[in-house]
Amino acid sequence: EEQNLASLLLHCGQLNNGIQQIQCIKQIMPLVKMMDQNSACDPMVKACLDILGETYFSLGVKNPLKKVLASSLNGLPEQLMPLGVQSFVCCLREELKTTDIYLYRKVLDNLASCMEDFSLGMMKSNILSSVLTCSFLQKSLLDIQEENRQSRGNRVVQTQLMHDLLMAIKVSMMLVQKLQENIQGSLWKNHESCIWQSMCSLLKSSISFLMDETLLQTVQTTSGLAFILFTKAMYEPAEELPSLVSDLLLGLKKHAGMPAWFVSNCGTLCTEELSDSVLLFLCHGALAMLDWKNRSMGESGEKLLLDIASVLLSLSSELKESSMAICLSRTVAVWTNSALAALISDSPGLKIKLNGNSEVIGKLLEYVYTHWEHPLDVVRHQTKLIFRNLLQIHQTIVTGCNLKSDPFFARLTKHLLSLEWHVKGKYASLGCLVECVGTESILQLDRTIPGQILDMMNDQSLAPYASDLLETMFTNHKVQFTSSCKESSWIDQWHDIWVSPLLLILCEGNHDQTTYIIDYYLPKLLRCSPDSLSYMMRILQASADANLGSCSTRGALGALMACLRTARAHGHLELSSIMSNGLVSTECIKQGLVHQHNQVCIDALGLLCETHRSTEVVSEEEMQLILFFLEYNLNSQSPSVRQQICSLLRKLFCRIQESSQVLYKLEQNKTKQELLEDSTKRHPSGILQQYNDFMSSVCDRLFEALFPGSSHSTRFSALTILGSVAEIFSVPKGQVHIFKLDQEIDSTRVQTLIQCFASTFEEVKVLAFELLMKLDTVLFCVFFQDSENVDLLFQAAVDLSTSTKPYDCVTASYLLNFLVYHKELQHICLGKWIEHSPQTDENTSASTMEKNTLAVIKLLLVNVEEEIFQAKKSLLQAAASFPMYGRVHCITGALQQLPFNNLMLMTEWKQMVARLILMSYELSAVVSPVVQSSSPEGLIPMDNDSEMADRLQMILHEIQPQDTNDYFMQAKILKEHCKIESEKLAVRKPMENICTEMRGKERQMCDVTAQMVLVCCWRSMKEVSLLLGTLCKLLPTQAASEPSHGLITVDQVKNIGDYFKHHLLQSRHRGAFELAYAGFMGNLLCINLSFLRKMPEQWLSCVLEEIKSCDPSSTLCATRRSAGIPFYIQALLASEPKKSKTDLLKMTMKELLSLAAPLNESSSVIPQVHALNILRALFRDTRLGENIMPYVADGIQAAILGFMSPVWAVRNSSTLLFSALITRIFGVKREKDENSKKNRMTGREFFSRFPSLYPFLLKQLEVVANTSNSEAEELKIHPSLFLLLLILGKLYPSPMDGTYSALSMAPFVPFIIRCGHSPVYRSREMSGRALVPFVMVNEVPHTVMSLLRGLPDCTSPCIRQNNIHGTLLQVFHLLQSYLESKQFVDSDFQQGLGDIITCIGTKLWLAKSRLSHHGFVTLLSFTLISGMQLLEFWEEMNRVISDSELMTGVPYSSAVPGLTQYLQSITKLVISVLSVTTGADIRSSSSPVVKKIAKPPLSIVHLLHSEFHEVRLLALEAVLLWLKQANAKQIAEEGVLCLLVDLEGILLTMALKEKNLECFYKVLEILYMMDLRKVLPKTECSIKMNPNELLTWSLNIVDISNSAEIQSIALKFASKLISEEVLKKWVQQIISFCGDEQQTEMLLAAAEVLKSITPFLLINEKLILGLSDTLAMWKCVILLLQNEDLVVRDAAAEVIQVAQSQKKSSKGTEFALRIVNAPMALDLAFGTLCELLQLWGEAGAGVPILLEWLLGDSDLRQGSETSEEDDNLFDKGEVNFWEEKLTNVRQLSKHLLRLVQVTHLTLPDQGELNRLSRRAQDRAQLVARLLRALPPTPEFSKTSEFTKLAIQNERISVCLKIINLLKSDEICKNGIPKGRLGSVPSVISAVSVRLPGSPVFCALLERS
Repeated sequence: EEQNLASLLLHCGQLNNGIQQIQCIKQIMPLVKMMDQNSACDPMVKACLDILGETYFSLGVKNPLKKVLASSLNGLPEQLMPLGVQSFVCCLREELKTTDIYLYRKVLDNLASCMEDFSLGMMKSNILSSVLTCSFLQKSLLDIQEENRQSRGNRVVQTQLMHDLLMAIKVSMMLVQKLQENIQGSLWKNHESCIWQSMCSLLKSSISFLMDETLLQTVQTTSGLAFILFTKAMYEPAEELPSLVSDLLLGLKKHAGMPAWFVSNCGTLCTEELSDSVLLFLCHGALAMLDWKNRSMGESGEKLLLDIASVLLSLSSELKESSMAICLSRTVAVWTNSALAALISDSPGLKIKLNGNSEVIGKLLEYVYTHWEHPLDVVRHQTKLIFRNLLQIHQTIVTGCNLKSDPFFARLTKHLLSLEWHVKGKYASLGCLVECVGTESILQLDRTIPGQILDMMNDQSLAPYASDLLETMFTNHKVQFTSSCKESSWIDQWHDIWVSPLLLILCEGNHDQTTYIIDYYLPKLLRCSPDSLSYMMRILQASADANLGSCSTRGALGALMACLRTARAHGHLELSSIMSNGLVSTECIKQGLVHQHNQVCIDALGLLCETHRSTEVVSEEEMQLILFFLEYNLNSQSPSVRQQICSLLRKLFCRIQESSQVLYKLEQNKTKQELLEDSTKRHPSGILQQYNDFMSSVCDRLFEALFPGSSHSTRFSALTILGSVAEIFSVPKGQVHIFKLDQEIDSTRVQTLIQCFASTFEEVKVLAFELLMKLDTVLFCVFFQDSENVDLLFQAAVDLSTSTKPYDCVTASYLLNFLVYHKELQHICLGKWIEHSPQTDENTSASTMEKNTLAVIKLLLVNVEEEIFQAKKSLLQAAASFPMYGRVHCITGALQQLPFNNLMLMTEWKQMVARLILMSYELSAVVSPVVQSSSPEGLIPMDNDSEMADRLQMILHEIQPQDTNDYFMQAKILKEHCKIESEKLAVRKPMENICTEMRGKERQMCDVTAQMVLVCCWRSMKEVSLLLGTLCKLLPTQAASEPSHGLITVDQVKNIGDYFKHHLLQSRHRGAFELAYAGFMGNLLCINLSFLRKMPEQWLSCVLEEIKSCDPSSTLCATRRSAGIPFYIQALLASEPKKSKTDLLKMTMKELLSLAAPLNESSSVIPQVHALNILRALFRDTRLGENIMPYVADGIQAAILGFMSPVWAVRNSSTLLFSALITRIFGVKREKDENSKKNRMTGREFFSRFPSLYPFLLKQLEVVANTSNSEAEELKIHPSLFLLLLILGKLYPSPMDGTYSALSMAPFVPFIIRCGHSPVYRSREMSGRALVPFVMVNEVPHTVMSLLRGLPDCTSPCIRQNNIHGTLLQVFHLLQSYLESKQFVDSDFQQGLGDIITCIGTKLWLAKSRLSHHGFVTLLSFTLISGMQLLEFWEEMNRVISDSELMTGVPYSSAVPGLTQYLQSITKLVISVLSVTTGADIRSSSSPVVKKIAKPPLSIVHLLHSEFHEVRLLALEAVLLWLKQANAKQIAEEGVLCLLVDLEGILLTMALKEKNLECFYKVLEILYMMDLRKVLPKTECSIKMNPNELLTWSLNIVDISNSAEIQSIALKFASKLISEEVLKKWVQQIISFCGDEQQTEMLLAAAEVLKSITPFLLINEKLILGLSDTLAMWKCVILLLQNEDLVVRDAAAEVIQVAQSQKKSSKGTEFALRIVNAPMALDLAFGTLCELLQLWGEAGAGVPILLEWLLGDSDLRQGSETSEEDDNLFDKGEVNFWEEKLTNVRQLSKHLLRLVQVTHLTLPDQGELNRLSRRAQDRAQLVARLLRALPPTPEFSKTSEFTKLAIQNERISVCLKIINLLKSDEICKNGIPKGRLGSVPSVISAVSVRLPGSPVFCALLERS
């Protein structure tokens, strides 16, 4: 055995594989166990054990072999244990002799492993005590601390040392804990022993670390634990330890009672003032290390527990840094756990002090309410744990009582429910409460809670919280039901509460709400009750056919798809089973797949793609449905929908791949007999073949989608899906290839993918390039066989790299990145331009791609260097002819795909990098004067007047450009000169410069605009920055003294950093310095990895000093928000390690906040402006996260004080800073409503997080109030008034505000009330809103009464209108908040409301005063609308209305200030009164008082006759609202009718006489909505018109009006009156409304009209309009279905919905696609039209018209002859990014061919057919001629022209094909066989020469 043991160890040492070594070690133990006692004396065994010990200590802590060795040594037999321990101790002692600080970590890890892994008998006491007594631990702690102090500034080293220190402290704690378990007390407590001395040393070190603020927080926290542990081990008597800790925490210095050893070792704790952080760490240590169970510490322990709570609560208002806030929340959570443990001991005193009603628990609840919406997730999570533990503490104390009736729980429940639902903390707290009291007790208070929570799920930020609460509630409710109800009847009640509201919202809810409910709520509900799925399906299927949904709602069908998708994805159903059982039909899923609502489509697709098992076989039906989906859904404009489609299809492909592997193995393992037995089932081989066919069909469909003119959406979807196919089906070796994308690719498809580089959308280029890179290189060889192709593509790329169109250089970059993979690229192309390098060929180890990339970069570099040389002569010529940024962009792109870790041509690359850096500096020097000038946007005057010339001279003098000619002083047109200079350029260096190659004779005129110069300059700066940043990020750095292994030196990196610093601090153009910032970040990343890591700190100090110095010679930009300076400082601060102490941030914020403080002396304000601008940028920077929050309060103070500066620049920067701070505090604004309840917080939470703002805002508010409330009512506005009210208005009151908070809101109230007296209206309004959060809900009635009593009486001598108005606004907002608090059940509420109403009645005189009317009448209107019916003074209110000018008329001959507003207010009051009278309770009451109410003094008719259009508009809006409510059945129709009686005639009269456009529009809208049966009889008597004359008048309005809104409503109104006499004119107007150039309003009106006439005119069995007009109307539908605006397409799709519904009802078909998206609707429209032609018997006359549509009427000559470049670089004109002309062509041709083939159509007029044929042939010849005129590779150089011609080609081909078919049918009928038919001339025959560079086009022609 001894020999075998040695040989095994030798074998183990020779192995390289870790797993084999582990197996070898495991074989050793059986051998060892077989040894006898004699073996213990064998030196071989001793040597083997020594080897095992040394091996153990040499292994890393995470090596799995270490654990195996430990397990093996633990299993040593008893006779070998002493020998094993001896060997182990020897190894350990050798380890402890280590003196290298940077090897300490390895020793510490080994010590920790020893204590964790081993139980070697006596090893514990002997070894561990020797470790403690030897000086290693103490020495390591001191050495690491000293080394850390000396490494200050080297963050990487410091971080490593601190983690080593943390490990040393943890090991010392583990050691002491182990010793306590194994060493007797006498030895332990002997003060003379070595152990005691070592313990004293450890104790002293732990205190030193605890007090050292420079260490990481984790080190300090662990030191706090260590201090308590060591003190607990050493202190006697143990009973006094809690008192000692209490004294330390409370700062009581009792030296007399402390042992001498404690005072000598821990003196600093006793003598110094402990910081807040040290107190926190001590609290945490005491809670974690002391035993709180079983009253082991007695009463002193209970006192300590309460003292710790007191200290923690006091710290909560002091510690604001994010890391400390997290630590505090965790410590409080630990305290609640300790309190729970202490309560188990049944201590009566502790139970009283920790009762839910006690002060401690009350303050802890305050802490919860303050922090439950903290921005840090960790704090919010801990807050939830604290709240749950507090409830459990009270529950433990009141055990045995009825929790439901407990006052604490009842009060808590009431307060929580009274909170508004937008408070996130409410959800988690209610969830905890439900766990205690149960769901039923909550529902008994309010049964609508489930519905209220579901309503809040339309906000994504609240949806997770709401769903968690709902899950807690319905799970708890189900448990309650199952435990209390023995029968299963409870399930129906449970469904009614939790499932029915869900189904209602799924059917009718808005998009966001339903999406979040499906994502968050539905899976949890199904997981809780899977059986509920059948209930859902039963309910939804019953109404699915009737309620298919719409573009805005899912309907029952959409809800069904969502439920089925979720259920299948979570394994609750099998799709095949429900389809085979007929529960869900294929047609139903088809309808879902093309539904008008995007999310229904996604859910239907998800139902097919998502499964619980990734290996579930895809059925044939699913495959067919997927192909159906792809046909109509690739062109989605919504990015999120596209991403979901691609993601779901990726899941499907993964499922196919995984299931195919299972099927293949199944097929391989089956015997022939088994195959025969399963012959009736689907064979695995058959399924695999179906998979292959399906994937092939998918790829065909996707490549077809890349046709010329396809939209960006289609291309993105197709390329993304193809990329997924290529990635998923590229299986590794050893697996079977079920499908391979390469087999579907040929050279034509490769060319198609390359053409995608010409797209103007870069993401399409990226996807196409990535897909090409995934394909087999063999395919490239096939494509690259034709060297002419490569040559042309390379030529195109080089030409595009110097184009003046910015997006062309991106295309060039992708082309070059693709071509560098071609082996012969250098010989085919590059040899023409650059001298060939033989050294490159000699290096055979270098890849083709590396060699080509080097050559391409060299070529680009040579060209850009020459262009820089020319640009130095004339920047204008460079901007117009050869902007240099394109070349640099291509260089950067080529570098980014290089494998820098595997380069072979190192020498060449180093030279290239040096040249690139030099070129970057030169280019920057040429263009930087423009972007650094004070006016970079306007360097060239557009006119030649003297003023502009003088301005230009000033700019030129400022920037001193390198140009030596006079281009800047000349006019902007450089005509022939540009050509002459280009020719000179070509002669100068023909082989090295090809920039003239792409500039032909058509560029003889170069229009140079300021925009072109600026674009050239800032884009050049941008590309230089990105290139330098790329060099810094991608290339490995090297130190100057090290061997040359890297490509860039440290000096180069440093110089690049200096370059970025220079340009960030001096550039004025945002585009330039933003991208310089991006490059600088890469540079800083590189610097942080080298020994230059101290440079950011030096740079930061320098720039701050320059800002402070106020040097007049400084070049820093004080305008443009300090330009690049904030970016520079942001980059420097963001480079700090995230886990560091953020010293740079602290230093910077301290400096900036001191600079941002307002200057009292008259020194320069520029430093203050810079500081404010930089602070704004830093507060907006999300990377700084919570580290910036401690400075928010100071930032607010700086912004508010800066607002009072007399200097505009300071005020402007303060405004921007204030805006950034509001966003940082309250979150990003997500709603347009300024007064939304989101982005707000409670006053307590705000002032708890920013306590220093409490006294500051209070003081500032007092100053503002004193200014606003001056006795003389002159316009005095304090600058800070708006800011203060804005902040205060963002707060809101909370029912949780208790009595424990020291930050009372009461002192603010009088000042806010006084601010309401401001002479500025906006200030009064804001003060009204700001007052609300500072008045507790129960104080509202008292405050309102006080405000109302403060209003003057009618006899008061001095009446200030501003004061009255401000007071009324405050009353209004307080009442509004009071009524929204939903506490109507409270009797005090009703009493308070009654008192308020009585008080309002005493001030009714104010409503009669025009000056104070507005606020009071608004208040009255609100009280009426809110249900506060003022029955007590109804007569007085009627008198107010009767005495107003609305009744008496306006006696004034001139305008009176405020009269209009007064009349508007009275009108609103009248409308409110009229609304009250429509109530059923008013009309049915017999009370005489109520009868008076039912007869208001004014009618709506009186208002409509007012001479003031503002009054008429309000009345018309009210009428319109009542009509809509009546039509929607929201109010009783009888009540509305009594208000609208006899209005038709008045409205008709108004329509003819109304001059105000707004009123006129409302009149027409009301007439349109009214029942015509009531309107038309009134036309004769009211306006002396018959219906036809009214119709003519309406159509004339459409013609003459200039307002799109009025034209639209007039057309809709006229369409309801349509008659035969004006049909032609009406049709023409609809056609004109459908033009692409029309406004959306008019397009929607046309769609609505077309929908309304569809049953009568478009699909009627009779041709009422005639064929041409009917087809014209159908063409309008088709045009609208191709509109770019989704709203218009959805409206047009409703026409098809009507047609399909009519077809379903008339033919009685079981299912018809009705609610469909635009692509499907387009297909159905063409199909319906062809069917209608057969139905009408007009196929012969209709087909030629449809062929005309097919051929199109575009003029090909238009645009093709325009060769001049457009000066406007960015204006793309009117472009429809959704329409795809070839989709239209293909769908129409599909239905036309079907019509011709099915009906064997014969045209009565062959002449028309021949005319069409000749026209198509003529156009074919024109297309051929234009194609020949295009330059090589037109798909890149003339993309738009090429695309138009390609589209036209397919139009012609398809049209000729159908004409050919029609002729062949005719010839066959006349006796000529079809086979002898002559060939029809086509484009192919017209194209006599091969088109260079366009093989895909020729292939397209051949296929056609």
